[in-house]
Amino acid sequence: MDTESKYLASAKQQFLYYKALGDQAMAQLEPQMLFMQPNEESNSIAMIIQHLHGNMVSRWTNFLTTDGEKEWRQRDAEFEVVLRDKAAVMQKWEEGWDTLMSTLQELDNNQLSTLVLIRNEAHTVTEAINRQLAHYPYHVGQIVLYAKQLLGNKFCSLSIAKNKSQDFNREKFGSR
Repeated sequence: MDTESKYLASAKQQFLYYKALGDQAMAQLEPQMLFMQPNEESNSIAMIIQHLHGNMVSRWTNFLTTDGEKEWRQRDAEFEVVLRDKAAVMQKWEEGWDTLMSTLQELDNNQLSTLVLIRNEAHTVTEAINRQLAHYPYHVGQIVLYAKQLLGNKFCSLSIAKNKSQDFNREKFGSR
């Protein structure tokens, strides 16, 4: 497998990993928890998902041929209370990720150096992918943190649980 193929495969794998973290965090929450805001200036998980959806659908629709900031995108509205139930939130979550993954699936190695626009700024396809590989995990991290704060000690860790590193390493490596 050449470097370009490895890059695309790795990018897809990383995006799916972060989607899975978000899925696992939200699966632990009661539906109303998706709409809780720590304060008026903070976003709820539902708002974060509205933003991710807006970004993903805008950036990845007609990715190679139109600016990633579509005229129809209403970014400011992504941070308002719009979605009212868990089903609507999860529909937006899935639609955003599906748009991203479908576009990545259609890309081929020869397109990685192709220039695309995001807010009228040129990026290679690789740069555009990397930009979102930084952006989406940032927001998934917010979702995981909110879930952990909301659930407290009922939160089931998505990584190595606190004070469990030695147990994890023992299981992974056996006794050393």
